[in-house]
Amino acid sequence: MAFPSPTAQAVRSWRAPLASAAQSGAIREELDRLETLVDAGQRISQEEALFLHAQADLLTLGRMATSRRLQKQPDARITYIVDRNLNPTNVCITDCGFCAFYRSPGHREAYVLSRDEIYQKVEETVRLGGQQLLMQGGHHPAVLSDWWCELIADIKARFDINCHALSAPEIEHFARYEKRSIEAVVADLVEAGLGSVPGAGAEMLVERVREIIAPKKTTTDDWLDVHRKVHQAGLRSSATMMFGNVETIPERIEHLIRLRELQDETGGFTAFASWNTQPDGVPDEALFPRKTTPAEYLRVQAIARIVLDNFDHMQTSYVTQGMKLAQVSLAFGCDDFGGTMLEENVVSAAGCFHLESIQTIEALIRNAGYEPLQRNSWYGIVDERFTGTTWPKNREQAATHPAAPAAWRQPALESRPQ
Repeated sequence: MAFPSPTAQAVRSWRAPLASAAQSGAIREELDRLETLVDAGQRISQEEALFLHAQADLLTLGRMATSRRLQKQPDARITYIVDRNLNPTNVCITDCGFCAFYRSPGHREAYVLSRDEIYQKVEETVRLGGQQLLMQGGHHPAVLSDWWCELIADIKARFDINCHALSAPEIEHFARYEKRSIEAVVADLVEAGLGSVPGAGAEMLVERVREIIAPKKTTTDDWLDVHRKVHQAGLRSSATMMFGNVETIPERIEHLIRLRELQDETGGFTAFASWNTQPDGVPDEALFPRKTTPAEYLRVQAIARIVLDNFDHMQTSYVTQGMKLAQVSLAFGCDDFGGTMLEENVVSAAGCFHLESIQTIEALIRNAGYEPLQRNSWYGIVDERFTGTTWPKNREQAATHPAAPAAWRQPALESRPQ
């Protein structure tokens, strides 16, 4: 079913449903039916997801999301990863109106980090126990796939850390500028040692929205196809959604359904994370409504957990939401705190800065009633307090797509270590 696209004004005037309206009558009956469906592990439809967004009270959504989380992750643990968000360049030619980080080529604040600067940052990350190097840049017209392949290969030769790098729009940018196929670019990155791909650049996977907020960036179909080809090459990736700008409520649900459909096809997504647009100080600040509320973040996150029944993990976004709300989101379907981010430059450029220590993260997880454990990029537990077997340990063990080489395929469930 194709949902209508309400006007931007309708989005700006949206208000959450009153909790009292969901206590009795036809709305309550339908919510009870859907909750029973979710508790039984069944999938909900696009129309049912839209009903939940429009009519469900937060407590019902929290129960349903928790039920779905327990179906995927029954243990009383919340994971996180020690990582660094390193941006080798801030030069970008896509001019996204929601981004306060990028600089145009030739701008006085434009930069490309030297290899020595990058290696110093990586060395510090490894020294602090880092498992992952999250690396993304802009769409630089001269810093292309050969530059990145050389960097990734050098890092892999020097350090024991996973390169979780390059968004789908960046990979598509390389292919377009180099007049090569996505498959060829991905193959070179895999050979260089790329271990996994972040889900950045998804924004809202609806063309009407993308044409307004990121008209020069990868299309919805191309974003999905890059991840499809990444999965087929034996890599895992994550998925994201940035909401709270010019999208409608049905478009939020459409985004989730598109992700669910690709996950049905490839099984290659490890996790999903969402966050609200940070409008302060961005180029198109006047275009966007005021920042969405904490309650709306919890609503969207819970519905994502309910809809994405084929995703094993849900990340909270403490960098954008703050630690207290991230803690609350553990009762709305999240089972992962994301990265410690020893460095972060993108959302902080929009005045949003919530980086915290490992000790703070672990204390908040414990205070919420869970056990904190460190993981790797593929959600294998690497915590020294963990007595089980780490699985998966690397990209080869984590690969899921049948097109991957035989050595990269996961063994059957019954033969996997417990």
